[in-house]
Amino acid sequence: MFKRLLTLITKELQLAFRDPQSRKLLILPVILQLVLFPFAATLEVKNATLAILDQDHGAESNELVQRLAAARAFPTPMLVTSQAELEQVVDEQRALLALEIPSDFSRALAAGRGAQLLAIVDGRRSNSAQIALGYAQAIIQGYSDERSAAAGRPAPSRVVVRNWFNANLDYRWFMLPVLVAIITTLGSLIVTALSIAREREQGTFDQLLVSPLTPGLIMLGKTIPAILIAFGQATLIALAAVFLYRVPFQGSVALLYFSMFFYALALAGFGLFISSLCETQQQAFLGVFTFMVPAITLSGFISPVENMPLFFQGLSWIDPLSHFVLIVKGIFLKGFGISQVWPNLWPLLLISLLTISTAYWMFRRRIA
Repeated sequence: MFKRLLTLITKELQLAFRDPQSRKLLILPVILQLVLFPFAATLEVKNATLAILDQDHGAESNELVQRLAAARAFPTPMLVTSQAELEQVVDEQRALLALEIPSDFSRALAAGRGAQLLAIVDGRRSNSAQIALGYAQAIIQGYSDERSAAAGRPAPSRVVVRNWFNANLDYRWFMLPVLVAIITTLGSLIVTALSIAREREQGTFDQLLVSPLTPGLIMLGKTIPAILIAFGQATLIALAAVFLYRVPFQGSVALLYFSMFFYALALAGFGLFISSLCETQQQAFLGVFTFMVPAITLSGFISPVENMPLFFQGLSWIDPLSHFVLIVKGIFLKGFGISQVWPNLWPLLLISLLTISTAYWMFRRRIA
């Protein structure tokens, strides 16, 4: 029995890597996302255009403008000469953020009074604009604190933020661990979803059924290659994250792979369920991407699950990606142990049991 199962597993791996189309689907996404995601998929604001209307032209306003220009987010501020021009550059999306310095700015600071600045943000790009405004506020607050200290006046009370686990808020530290989960999702689903559909399309499914293998062993032979490929893809991403992008790995490698096994098992169940419903590989492809988009959306990767309506929060609980994203980020950045991982690990165990059982039932039903 073991030899027959090993033969089926070997055949599935050979089919996955021998077929040019399957090989590209398993290798190219890993390479492309390793290159693109750490740099393109980021919420950081860099090289944004800041429009400044300086009606003061004093030493203090000039210094503030220079400090804003020294920031990585605003390397080349756009200096405008009128209120109408300030509104126009924002309206035409030539500036993400606009700042108006009043004519009494320097006099107010010299007299020890507070000076008000007008900030205009482009609400059409709300996320980037709010982040850019936060950068500008931090620079202005720092300048104000320095002047207060130089004049011997106590600085106003302020909140000091200390970022744990990612002190410099490097977005790649957040992105690359999540990429381990997304790539694993793609690999597991594609291999399992195409497996049975390929057999039907090529006319070898009936030959497989009359072989000495039982339906359970056939499903096992379709599941194990998907888990092995998912492990290989995740290992490549993790090694690139640690050694190429210098993302710290604080946790246990064994715990990461232990969690990944049940995650890949849950995905294999979804993939086999999709494959059992499909007659062709094209239908299986559509089924995979139909599953992928809601899974990523509900995982909390794009927006927090807590911001979703209650119905979708409940739906996200049966999404294995929503649990594994928390596990992989916790192990990478926080050094999670089994006690911290368990609240998200036991749902993966339950989901994998339900998906594999449902896929097996569908498989038996289709061959009956």
